[in-house]
Formats: sequence, C-alpha cells, structure tokens
Amino acid sequence: MIRVLMVCLGNICRSPMAEYIFKSMAQRRDLPVQCDSAGTSDEEWGNPVYPPARRKLAEMGISCAEKRARQMDRHDYGRYDLLIGMEERNLSAMRRICGGDPEGKIHLMLEDSPRRRDIADPWYTGDFDAAAADILEGCGLWLDRLEQEEKIKAR
Repeated sequence: MIRVLMVCLGNICRSPMAEYIFKSMAQRRDLPVQCDSAGTSDEEWGNPVYPPARRKLAEMGISCAEKRARQMDRHDYGRYDLLIGMEERNLSAMRRICGGDPEGKIHLMLEDSPRRRDIADPWYTGDFDAAAADILEGCGLWLDRLEQEEKIKAR
C-alpha cells in the first residue's frame, strides 16, 4: 500500500481537498492507497475544513466531515512514501520540517503537468473551482504515475 501525505499551509483548503479527491479517485481505480493531509503551519490546528472547500467537495459527492487540521511534523517523512505539496513554498517548508529530503519523497502536486505550476490558495483567491480543477488534474497525474510504477514492480 502506498502512503501519501498532501500538504498545504493551513490544512483547511487545498490539502484536505487533495486528500479526499485522491482517496475518491484511487477507490474508483481500485488502487490500494492510504492518504492523509497536513499543513506546514499550526495556525489552523484542530479546525475543520474551511466551509467553501467543504461545499466544493460536497458538490463532487465527497464528504470530509471528520477532517480536522493538523500540522506536519518531522516523523511524517518516515510515515509516508510520498509527501505532495500544493505550491513551491510548501515544498521549502516541508524540507525544513523534515530536515531535508534524502529519499526524494517530497514533490509538487502539479510537477508532471504540461503546465507545471502551484495550486493557488483559494483562501486568498476565493476561487475554489480553479483549486479543485487543479487538484483533480494533479491527483489524476499522481494516480497514473503510481499505477505505472506498480505495473513495473509487478513484472
């Protein structure tokens, strides 16, 4: 089973959206994955997913009612196979928290996109549709990549 941690700043918008979208897509593909999310900051610790993000997930038929924000910690590096940040600033903070990235586990959500880019923070932009579309693209690309790697391992 592949263990994935989605990471953004506060863990109330992008990373929980990514966590639940990734889980939903993986389930539809029948892929054995475990996914969680965290933030690089502790400012939202314990808070539920931001209401507009919850509403966007609900529009997609996905519930995140039980999710509470948590801060990423150094031990997450050993707990997960992949740590996927929503933007370059997250990657820098993730490397700082983890003390580097010796195993090459830290990645950008849209690093395999033909238009490599950050996922804009909808907390500031207010555009949860754009964030969800970018997250859907990124999750699809990561699941494609994981499926391909699993096929290679199975040979």
